Amino acid sequence: MKFVLKEEKGFIYIDEGQGEVLLLLHGLMGALSNWEEVIDHFKDRYRVIIPILPIYDLPILTTGVKTLSKHVHRFIKHKDLDNITLIGNSLGGHVGLIYTLAHPERIKSLVLTGSSGLYENAFGGTFPKRESYDFVKEKVEYTFYDPATATKDLVDEVFIMINDRSKVIRILAMAKSAIRHNMAKDLKKIKIPVGLIWGKDDKITPPEVAVEFNQLLPDSKIYWVDKCGHAPMMERPTEFNRLLNEYLEYLKTKV
Repeated sequence: MKFVLKEEKGFIYIDEGQGEVLLLLHGLMGALSNWEEVIDHFKDRYRVIIPILPIYDLPILTTGVKTLSKHVHRFIKHKDLDNITLIGNSLGGHVGLIYTLAHPERIKSLVLTGSSGLYENAFGGTFPKRESYDFVKEKVEYTFYDPATATKDLVDEVFIMINDRSKVIRILAMAKSAIRHNMAKDLKKIKIPVGLIWGKDDKITPPEVAVEFNQLLPDSKIYWVDKCGHAPMMERPTEFNRLLNEYLEYLKTKV
């Protein structure tokens, strides 16, 4: 990780660049490094901030998407941020939706990519073969259109993670919380603009999920990334950045 991690008041985060805020939220199995190419591309024009979501540090009874949203709120208040474009991948998108419903005054726009909140084909309800490296490799490859995107470093990282009993319990609790917390009835309350940047070959939150988000959100635009799975900012970063830039320029026309 080439960017400096900052730590204060119990928050760990990256804060690069200056200007209007892009707040990036990672997914359940994600890491800050997933966003490296986005930071590189936008930090000359925007202030790019990525807080670590404390997925593995929460008490098991409070491990859930709403708790993560409250953590994001504390972080945003601590940094005194507003007029935010909040960008979330997978679970991070779900947390962003919950946060926006609770605190719309802070958010200028949302960008969702492979977001949960409606339907997801999760990593798995259990990890019966978590000791099997090949099983984990197969599951990580499933995240992407091109299996080669699942590098050995990435597979190693996930393998270590799901063989840590404390972490895997929280991963399962968080995944179940996300599945239970269906937002179909709430999306009509989100009046701000929402950009949907979606992999056409996403097998975890398939394209029809993006179409449903587009139908249920009052003000949304959908952008497709060809030959791409669940994490466009990792698998097709150049195309993701181009589409995100296109959406951010579109927002300027709405002012």
